[in-house]
Amino acid sequence: MWGVFVRKERWSLSWRGRVVVASALLLVGAVVLKGVYPFLAITHRVDSNILVVEGWIHEYAIRVAVKEFQGNHYQRVFTTGGPVGGSGGYINDFYTSASVGADLLKKCGLPDERLQMVPSRVMDRDRTYGSAVALRNWFLDHNMAVSGIDVVTEDVHARRTRLLFQKAFGKDVQVGIIGVANVDYPANRWWHYSQGLKNVVSEFAAYLYARLLFFPSEQAHPRKMARLSPVHD
Repeated sequence: MWGVFVRKERWSLSWRGRVVVASALLLVGAVVLKGVYPFLAITHRVDSNILVVEGWIHEYAIRVAVKEFQGNHYQRVFTTGGPVGGSGGYINDFYTSASVGADLLKKCGLPDERLQMVPSRVMDRDRTYGSAVALRNWFLDHNMAVSGIDVVTEDVHARRTRLLFQKAFGKDVQVGIIGVANVDYPANRWWHYSQGLKNVVSEFAAYLYARLLFFPSEQAHPRKMARLSPVHD
């Protein structure tokens, strides 16, 4: 055809090759389904007498936080969080998740004298990091030196919470994490539930963003914190 067409040899998968590739994809999918939830929903406590509760968590997680306080050696509890959804932005400290969480903790039996809310004004992006920075600054403003904290949050949010709190506090403060299992779906079959699928997929994407693409513009730890002195009544 006067040089219009060129004949080339190409490689393609045979039916055996397609079976091998499909099997490999199924295996990877199964590993992801089994492994992504326990990867995100971690619990790892550190040696600390300070318990931090993310104020946006549901009441079932609040009750777990109260039991955590009652059954361990924590001396102080701090709630964190920014403006509540639907408020249109920061109004005052009492229209924040930190305040809502503090009220729920008291309702569930936490002693008022052990509790301190630390609100943040961050509304949209990087709310968890903004809450961690607000807590760090509260410690600095009150000359309260800490060496470690344990943070209570909800299951698949746990790994990202620990990462962002660690970015805010720096390497001199140990950040422990307590992930409370969701009561609306079983952890070993989360992909059978629309809410579980939504939570796990969105949190995994958010964790990858926080790990790979999030770089705080401010210095993460402006002052070095010494070891926490025991808090006395």
